[in-house]
Formats: sequence, structure tokens, C-alpha cells
Amino acid sequence: MNDKFLAVVNPAAGGGRCRKLVSPTLDRLRAAGIKIDVAETAAPGQGITIAREAHARGYRNFIAVGGDGTSYEIVNGIFSGADGSPPVERCTLGFLPLGTGNSFLRDFSDQGVDAAVAALLAGRTQTCDVLRLKHTQGVIYYINLLSVGFTADVATARARRFSHYGQLGYVLAIFTCLAKLERRPFPLRVNGDGDVDRRRCLFLTFNNSKFTGGTMMIAPNADVNDSLIEYVRWGPIGRLGLIRNLATLYDGTHIRHPLASHQAVRRVDFELDAPVDVMVDGEVLTLQCQTLDVLPSALNVVV
Repeated sequence: MNDKFLAVVNPAAGGGRCRKLVSPTLDRLRAAGIKIDVAETAAPGQGITIAREAHARGYRNFIAVGGDGTSYEIVNGIFSGADGSPPVERCTLGFLPLGTGNSFLRDFSDQGVDAAVAALLAGRTQTCDVLRLKHTQGVIYYINLLSVGFTADVATARARRFSHYGQLGYVLAIFTCLAKLERRPFPLRVNGDGDVDRRRCLFLTFNNSKFTGGTMMIAPNADVNDSLIEYVRWGPIGRLGLIRNLATLYDGTHIRHPLASHQAVRRVDFELDAPVDVMVDGEVLTLQCQTLDVLPSALNVVV
């Protein structure tokens, strides 16, 4: 096995900020004795292939250099092996948050790159669950969250229209989606219950960690290594009610709203009759979701 870290770099992350900062940051780590190889991505999805091939060559330590999308691609490269199964040996994932969102790391620190570098230098790791979604076209894995409804609509609007505006892009996307607010059902069952929940809702999120959109605390009770999915549901709140309560999405108090609910679950079975837009770890996809479950403590994260 290779004891080096492979830094998977998205040079376009953070509006090109990553390209400018990556070399001095990696040099700082190398000066402290950390062995690092580097591979750059040139297109969306390439990080999956890089990580998968590196894992096959013996790499077990990775650094995501970019945003949440970079770590998402590495996780899927590690866990989607040649036979489609997760790895037996636990890998380690560190972070250099030089992108836009970096929501996962906010569970541990809001100090960005400095905190991430300090964690790598100290070798400070903990185990982390990995969530596994099976859909009609295959399987994906994630460590932050998956959402459908308004939150996914916001992510889609940001990705397609406001990707060059940084954090402001999330705000612009929120108000764009408010103008055409949709509340619709996403039929599902949790923990094998017989009844299918077909109620209309504003959004559903299935969380491993607390934050999304960089600073929105969508799942304040989530824990990255409790072997559970924190399932947050907000019912069909109206436009005016959402505007009045928008700030609560940032401090986590939205779960106290009468139309909100949350529970820790082990499995979700979807009963969707067509693909829907989903946001998973900052990436926007269109999937017909089938089942969601947890791989407990399947990854080490450097935090």
C-alpha cells in the first residue's frame, strides 16, 4: 500500500481561487513531512476516475482540494470499485477547502483552510459514516447530505445560473426559487414501515452532517458517526411563511416550526415514479432514487 496522500485538485474551484492557492498550501504540508502526490481534474466527474484508479494502485490516503464536489467525487471513486462494492479497508480523506461551499467541514470548524491544514499536520482523524443511495441507474455515496424539493431547486438554480457569485449565488438562487415555489410529494417509507408518506412538502433532506450551502444548518442534530441518517422534512409552508422563517434555516431553528419534523433513521425506501432533481454534497443530479442506507464508520476523515 502507498503511504502517500493523493491530493485531488479541482483548480477551477472557488472561481479559480483554488488554482492560485493550492501550490503554497501543499508546499506547507510537504515542508512538515507529509508525502503528497497531486492529480488535477479537468472536467466534472474526473475526480471519481482519478480516485478509483489511485485506489486500485494502492493509495489509501486522499486530500480533497476544492469544494464539497471534490470530496464527493473522491468518495465515489473510493467506494465505487471495479465490482461496484465499497472497499474493505478504511481509507482516509483530508480536506483543503479552497472551493465555494465546503459544508461538510463546518461541523468541525469555521476556520477554513487554516483549520484543515492544522488537522492534517496533527494527523487528527475520526471515523465517518458514508451514506449509500441506490437508484435506477446505479449507486452513489456521500458524506454530507442529499436533498429533494426546495433545497435541491436552490442548488440547481445556483449551479445553472449563479455559479460565479460565490456565497451570494446561494442567496440569489433562494429568491429565484421563492418566486416559483413548489410544494410536492416525494413518496417514501422509513425503516421499513408499511405506510408510504405521500404528503406534499417544501423539502426533504437526508443528512450525515449538519450544514449545506456553506452556512445553512439544515440538520442541527446530525452526527457523522452515529450510524444513522438524519431525516429532515419541512411541510408545505407558504411563500410568506418561508420568507419569515428563512433565517431559521441558517441557525437550525427551522426544525421547531410546526410544519417541520426530523428523525434519525437507518433506511429510506423511495417510491418515486420518475427521476427528480437532487442535490448531493453540492452536486446537482437527476435520479430516480430507490433506497438509502448507511455504511457505518466506513471512512476516516481528517478534521
